[in-house]
Order: sequence, then structure tokens, then C-alpha cells
Amino acid sequence: MNTLKKIALATGLSLGLTALHSAATTTDSTDSVIIDIAGHQVPVVAGGLYDRFHSNPPLDVIAEEDPTLDLSWFKTLTKTRVDMGFESYSPNFYYRNSRVTMVFTADLDALKAQMPAEVLEQVQPLQIWPGRGLIALTAYAYHYCDNDSYNEIALSIVTNKPGSANMGPFSLIGQSMDSNMWGYVLKLPVDTEVARVRGVVGYNLPKWLTRIDYRESVDALTFDVYDSETGKLDFTIQADRLDDVSTVPTLTTTSFTNLDHDGKLVWGHAVSRQMVSASSSDAEDAKLTLGDGSFSEFIRALDPGRMIQYEYVPEFQSALYAPEPLSTLLKQ
Repeated sequence: MNTLKKIALATGLSLGLTALHSAATTTDSTDSVIIDIAGHQVPVVAGGLYDRFHSNPPLDVIAEEDPTLDLSWFKTLTKTRVDMGFESYSPNFYYRNSRVTMVFTADLDALKAQMPAEVLEQVQPLQIWPGRGLIALTAYAYHYCDNDSYNEIALSIVTNKPGSANMGPFSLIGQSMDSNMWGYVLKLPVDTEVARVRGVVGYNLPKWLTRIDYRESVDALTFDVYDSETGKLDFTIQADRLDDVSTVPTLTTTSFTNLDHDGKLVWGHAVSRQMVSASSSDAEDAKLTLGDGSFSEFIRALDPGRMIQYEYVPEFQSALYAPEPLSTLLKQ
């Protein structure tokens, strides 16, 4: 069993892309409409999926708008109406997406210091070797989803599963074999207001609005992340395209534990269908260039080591489920 490949499966936490976004908001006053989400006045694309269907578009509409999509997996899933601080449907569907993930070691005490005491009672960072845990930095480009399209950056701590012993690398391998990785989300900026409000109100995730530029070239996928206060470039992720890819669809789950708005423990999860994927342990295949912004400073404070795993997933689909009380999981 290749341990580095198992570590790669720790990527994609969060929970959590056709248009390239070049501004903090992807809509402007000429082609957006305002909708109310839990008292927030949110601009969305006029005539877009969210404007028309509010997270519940018929699959035949998706098929008509993009006949190239394979919707067979989504046809096996059932949406239900939920109250998550606003009325919505779960799971939220992501039809065509790309992501890249970089996994680093980080200072274990610094990671613990970022987690609420109530969460630490249930889950802890996995210690890979003395004094070192793992963080996963994932960049998502959601090209086409129930929320139209947006970009997102997730920084997460890799943890044990609630109710399971924390056995460090053995827990990591066990989660990898189950294709269900657990984490605690530290940062989750997005570049549309609808993604921000839904994430903060519905999932209590640490989202804020900022500019995230995504671009593709023959050789790489690149994400430029800007500081929300200064507007200056904060950091860049440049991820090389890998040649030795798998095109056999595989299902993976990423799950998180956090507190809801009432301070109660909850858990959430996303199931992803990876259509094209590959991984590498060569640090030259993906590069993180930090700058002077607040997100870069936060990453530095975790004392990240050399990148130990890179996961390249240029094509995947996903279903993000509404959070539930952690007690429901612990009873299973």
C-alpha cells in the first residue's frame, strides 16, 4: 500500500466551476438579480440555475443546457427539502468541476490552537510524526453547478473521524481505505456572494468574498487568490497537468466537523465522483507561492513543511449534503 497515495486522499476537505472569474463578484448590475437568502440580499446570475430553480433544477434541464454531461450518477440521488437557516434542497449538485490539492505537514500545536474546544473533544489533528499534523489546501473551480459557477479555496486540518480513536497514520490509512476523509475547515474564501451566504448561513463555514482568478493552460491549472482587504494578489497555486491519469470513475467522500450557529456540534459531507484523476509526491508538480496578504500569513503561522502530496482532479462531479447534528452520526 502506497502511504503517499493514501495521504493524497486527505485532499478536497471542505465541503465542498465553466466561467473564469476575474473579480470578487461574478455578476454585475446589468445581468444579475437580487434574491433573499435568510435576510441577505444576494446578487445571482439573471436567468441562471439558481435564479430559476433555487438549488433544485430538473436534470432534464441540465441535460438540455449541456448535452455532453454524464448525469447517470445524479439520477441515483434524491434531493430533499431542508431548513438550513433558509429553505433549500440537499444535496446541492455540482455537475462539472475541477480541483487540485496540495498536502503539507504542519505544526501540530498550531493546528490544535485553531480548533474550538468542543470540536477537539470529538476530533483531533492526525499526528503523522512527532509534532506534525497535516493540512490540505484545495482549489476548486466549479464550472457548472446548482449555484451557477464559482471558485473556492479550502484550507483544512486532517482529523480522525468522530467516535473513532486517533491513531495518526493508521487512522489516515483507514479513512483512505474507506474513501472517507475527515477534517476541520479553517478557511474557505469564494468569489460569489451566493456561495458565501449559503456557506456561512447553511453550513457555518468560514467563507468570505474575494477575488479568485482561475485559468487553464496546456501545462497547468492556476489559481490566483487576492486579499479581500487590500485587493492585492495574496498567493498563487500553480498545479501541473499530470499525464498518468485514471479515467475510471471513483466515489470518494470528504466530511467535516464543526459548530452550528447555536454552538452545537454538527457534521457535513460531500460525495464526489472523480472522472479523471492522478496524484504525485513530486513537489515540483505543484507550487504554492505565498505573498504578503492575510491568508498567506495564516498559512505561514501553521509552519507548513514541504509539500508531500499533490492530487490532480481536472474532472469530477459532487453532491454536497446539508449538515446534521453530530449525535446522529455517533449513534450509527
